[in-house]
Formats: sequence, structure tokens, C-alpha cells
Amino acid sequence: MSVISWSDFEAVDIRIGTIIQVEDFPEIKNPSYKVWVDFGEELWVKKTSAQITGLYSKEEIIGKQVFWVVNFPPKQIGKFMSEFLLTWVDSPDGIILATVDKKSDNWKKLL
Repeated sequence: MSVISWSDFEAVDIRIGTIIQVEDFPEIKNPSYKVWVDFGEELWVKKTSAQITGLYSKEEIIGKQVFWVVNFPPKQIGKFMSEFLLTWVDSPDGIILATVDKKSDNWKKLL
């Protein structure tokens, strides 16, 4: 494990957003969803792709509040532009989303 400084950590902008729309993403190799997240007044709605089909149905994740890295540059995935990165934990059963356990306002920063 490498050690980073507090300023290194502060450079990664991780925010809370609420998943508001999910669609299948069959055009790419790995099973994925297209996901739209409401970040609130700062960014409004942004989209990304997520390889979370193993543990989550589309209906199950609508309304979930999750942590997202919002200051990575956009990335083209097939014909879809991913505008941010979700945070997750790998498990033997698949990817587990990093969620909040109590409702919070969108756009709050992880500290």
C-alpha cells in the first residue's frame, strides 16, 4: 500500500448523486448499464456506464444514492460518453456499489 498526502486525497472529487435512470447497454462487450445520476444544483444530471448487472437490476438501483468521482475527464465507451466514475467494491459475486446508509443532499462531498 502506498501512502498519499491529504492534498492528494482532496484532489479526488467524490460526490453523492441519486440514480434517476438506467438502461441496458448491449452494444459493448461486458454486461453493463447506462446510468444517469442527478447531482443536484452544481452539475445537474450526468451519465456513465456501469458494469453492475451481476448484482443489481435496473429497477433496484433507481433512487439509490451513490458515491461518484466527478473530476475525471469524460471517456468514450462505444457510442456513449461516460461523464464520471462510480465507486465500488469488488466481491466474488460482482461489483457492489458504494452507497450511503442515510439519505443526504445530492452533491455533498465525501471527506
